[in-house]
Amino acid sequence: MKQTAVEYLIKEFSNVLGKIQTETLQDSIFLIDAIEQAKEMEKNDIDNKAIHFAEWLTKKHTTVLMTLYEQFEEQHYNK
Repeated sequence: MKQTAVEYLIKEFSNVLGKIQTETLQDSIFLIDAIEQAKEMEKNDIDNKAIHFAEWLTKKHTTVLMTLYEQFEEQHYNK
């Protein structure tokens, strides 16, 4: 699986922070919070891309989507 930008950043932070001691516990908490916020932002970005793709697909290929939906219904609900 491809490494995300946030995963890369966490790895790099870990390499640096493993070599030096943070000044205070507050610094460590700040970094952990920043990493968690970055992960959430990245997840939202991925979710937004999926939503925008679905909207684009719906506008461009309505007939194809309806046909696929009918096939899906037949396979999963008419058994």
